[in-house]
Amino acid sequence: MRKLVYLLVLSFIVSTGYAQKKYKIRTVAFYNLENLFDPINDPEKDDEKSPIMEMEGNREEVYQKKLEKLSDVISQLGSEKAKTSPAILGVAEIENKKVLEDLIKTEKLKKKHYGIIHFDSPDKRGIDVALLYQKRYFKPVHYEAFNPNIYDKNRKVYTRDILLVSGYLDDELVHIIVNHWPSRRGGEAKSRPLREKAAYKVGQIIEKIKENDPNAKVIIMGDFNDDPINSSFKKVLKTKTKKKNVDKGEIYNPYEDMFRRGFNTLGYRDNINLFDQILITSPLLDKGGKDFSDYKMFKSGIFNKRFLTQKKGRYKGYPFRSFSNGRFTGGYSDHYPVYMYLIKEKN
Repeated sequence: MRKLVYLLVLSFIVSTGYAQKKYKIRTVAFYNLENLFDPINDPEKDDEKSPIMEMEGNREEVYQKKLEKLSDVISQLGSEKAKTSPAILGVAEIENKKVLEDLIKTEKLKKKHYGIIHFDSPDKRGIDVALLYQKRYFKPVHYEAFNPNIYDKNRKVYTRDILLVSGYLDDELVHIIVNHWPSRRGGEAKSRPLREKAAYKVGQIIEKIKENDPNAKVIIMGDFNDDPINSSFKKVLKTKTKKKNVDKGEIYNPYEDMFRRGFNTLGYRDNINLFDQILITSPLLDKGGKDFSDYKMFKSGIFNKRFLTQKKGRYKGYPFRSFSNGRFTGGYSDHYPVYMYLIKEKN
């Protein structure tokens, strides 16, 4: 009798195993690389204020170590499910295209064959956003940089551009908007209107996309310098936190629930914040129907592994930053990366 039960159980496992659907899994991620500047002074930029330029010596050695540290993180992002690093990776706080070229040549990334989309932004410090993509998975067909045209007391705010990249993830058209919104310098309340204006610009970009693609799959990612509950998201972009409340064309933010549960991507002055997020428009959202005939979000997360967290000292529990008090710490970044798995049934 026991043998018969065993054979029946084994038969069930085998039959259900064969019946299981197989999926393509692609990782979309964002990472603030914390002052990834090269060790060469650029007279056209205010790069002297970057941590590496403030160091008196060993700049090239520190630069190479910084690249190795970042490539180690990127190589692991998404690998647990997708078995490879991100198909699409938005980045912030990079000085120029050259630092990205150096990054993708590192030992852990060179075989991934990443492409780069980058524009020099008007930011006074010279820091930019950019997009890296694995060429075997993603084929860009259009990209452009949008100046958010932010003014404060009739004075132009020279902040980062907003980068739009449209392309085919395998055979599906997706649109990625990469952001690094104005900082909270001067206080959250005082600087709030600047980020609201950046959010308004993102909304305009999405509407422009929808003119040609009404059911556009749009992924909005970045370091927003705002938490998911702030007005830039809730009032300007009108983001939703529950899948069931997302109507056609609206934006779902999976990071709002994480924030309310106490998760963070950075710490600053004894406060924790979740500034790094990935949002999606409704066509990328599965609302429980389990229809993955085309790409849908499967899971979102924060890559906050123990090795990325400061273990002692003043910043214990915060992301293990790479620069502190004018020296290189051996860390990675003062932000955790964030990621999202998109899945689709295999034919």
